[in-house]
Amino acid sequence: MLLIINDSSDAYYNLAAEEYLIDHFDEDIVMLWRNDNTVVIGKNQNTIEEINKEYVEENSISVVRRLTGGGAVFHDMGNVNYTIIQQYREGLFSNYAYFTEAVRDFLQSLGVRAELSGRNDLLIGGKKFSGNAQCVRNGRMMHHGTLMFSSDVKDISGALTPNAKKFESKGVKSVHSRVTNIASHLPAESAGMDTAEFLQRLYAFYRQRFPDAVPYELSPADQAAIRKLADEKYSAWEWNYGASPAFAVSASRKYDFGLVDVRLNVVRGHIKDIRIFGDYFGIRSISELETLLAGTEYRRESITGTLSAVALEDYISGLTAEKLAELIMLDA
Repeated sequence: MLLIINDSSDAYYNLAAEEYLIDHFDEDIVMLWRNDNTVVIGKNQNTIEEINKEYVEENSISVVRRLTGGGAVFHDMGNVNYTIIQQYREGLFSNYAYFTEAVRDFLQSLGVRAELSGRNDLLIGGKKFSGNAQCVRNGRMMHHGTLMFSSDVKDISGALTPNAKKFESKGVKSVHSRVTNIASHLPAESAGMDTAEFLQRLYAFYRQRFPDAVPYELSPADQAAIRKLADEKYSAWEWNYGASPAFAVSASRKYDFGLVDVRLNVVRGHIKDIRIFGDYFGIRSISELETLLAGTEYRRESITGTLSAVALEDYISGLTAEKLAELIMLDA
């Protein structure tokens, strides 16, 4: 295992670093890093509907899309991110208990009890401090998560405009009401800890937990390749926002496994264009499913028939062909 502290606070560079590491290294990797003020969008989300554009621009907040699914999150220097990369094997995807175990044990060593809740959140006292997401790419798997240590909750609330459906099953009405910082729960003897010290202590914990782990510094060649990827992809409007044509039909529904939002155009009784947004998780690219559905007759039976030929679970974990067909036809 390689242990990396990435000292960059540039969100475009840091998200590019994840892609570079998953594509160019064979070893297991744990990387710790921080972003300056940034909204990080899930790979399947409609960016413009997830952010408060005016607030983001007024406060010089970066917006960047990641490789993994899930919902939008806010990063600042009071937040520590951890990335775990390893070979993919059956049973690892959606196994959040496995990937968050070390973090939960680390917090327990600080006197803070954290629990895994729902599909991918870590909570302290019923409030979220960590969101986690995963992807599989070329036989490798990446799990990453946020660790809110002393983040500015005002900026979290101001920058994000999540779909109200996300809160229907949580019994809360805002981002602000459901998040907390780790620092607020530290015992008295650790009350003076800052975010930088928290990151270093987490790094030391990983070194102790995995004695064979090797500290690794990104080489000049690594850094140059990451910077090129950041400039060409992660800072590009096309990646972070993307062109989205006007759609005549739209429907969304909150399921236990996430929000699914469908937009489509129907011409002469057939689906011409379709986009499927949301904070769901899946192993395969949703664009493959969208391409498959384009041209399908706009009838429930036809849509279900098209979907029956694919492993829908690979695209949207937890969704059945019948449920997606029902959603697509909702406003018909």
